Amino acid sequence: MLKEKDQNIALYRKYRPSKWDEVIGQDHIVKAISGSLKNGNVSHAYLLCGPRGTGKTTIARIIAHELGVSQNDIYEMDAASNRGIDDVRDIKKSVQSLPFDSKYKIYILDEVHMFSKDAWNALLKTIEEPPSYVIFILATTELEKVPETIVSRCQNFIFKKPTDEILSQVIENVAKKEEYKLEEGGSDLIAILADGAFRDALGILQKVISFSKNKVISLKEIEEVTGAPNRKLVNDFIDAIAYDNLSLGLEAVEKATKQNVDMHVFTKMILHKARLALILKHLPNMKDSLAEDVSDEDLIYLENLSKDKPGNVSSETLSTLLDAYQMIQNSTIAQLPLELALIKILKK
Repeated sequence: MLKEKDQNIALYRKYRPSKWDEVIGQDHIVKAISGSLKNGNVSHAYLLCGPRGTGKTTIARIIAHELGVSQNDIYEMDAASNRGIDDVRDIKKSVQSLPFDSKYKIYILDEVHMFSKDAWNALLKTIEEPPSYVIFILATTELEKVPETIVSRCQNFIFKKPTDEILSQVIENVAKKEEYKLEEGGSDLIAILADGAFRDALGILQKVISFSKNKVISLKEIEEVTGAPNRKLVNDFIDAIAYDNLSLGLEAVEKATKQNVDMHVFTKMILHKARLALILKHLPNMKDSLAEDVSDEDLIYLENLSKDKPGNVSSETLSTLLDAYQMIQNSTIAQLPLELALIKILKK
């Protein structure tokens, strides 16, 4: 990945991919776009859709780089701040002038779902029939808000959230390049907190590094800096399921709530650890593999859990917790789905 000389630059910028072979977790998009560009098939408009922090703007810049477009001929605009018809009129006027020193002029328009209706109407004809030297690259996190008339005139690419495993590996690699070592399980915790966003993962890592007292970063440090729920709360909730102790689980949820812990994060950490316990129960020979990803303390906990109460943490349990995770976003009481899930699991 690209390395900047400025040591104060944000990690997500310092290690932003600049070539196709540096892009991680979006193989389907890299293969499709790089292949078409190599064959000389350049679209006049691309629409990149997907969750924040998954590489949409990065891909847009790599397209420009692959086409040999200089910085003088790349125009980036955030539609969230420039969403009106006057902003689009400026674009329409700009596209009429030839590129400064490149074959193409590229317009990268981010968060395009924020454009007003009048702005979209004004831009439609330009996107449909731009000058031969103009390429539009639109990016959005909310495809459903982009007019169908625009969608149908673009080549569309859907970005996927990277898995926690992919994020964890990226975090490990960047920490190593920055000459820091994370305690076992540290990169997994940061990956969970990042919730599928490369930018957030490296932002969290940078925050942790800036507060670290030395070159070895412990799980406790990560928990303190990020405000992540500590392992005891997560373990208490899982123990409540394993040992049929409703009050223990409800107390864990209550403590997490009072600590202003994000219930999405708390539930995701519970799911992550419960899943590992289930894997260890059915595949005890996976112990050595798990040891590479979790702390010694967590590995002992998971081993004991899988031996003591092998039947209580089941696939049905994980399914119920997963339902709760998906319900949290629309719940007026954030902790309620998790509390109801616990009651359902324990059949109380």
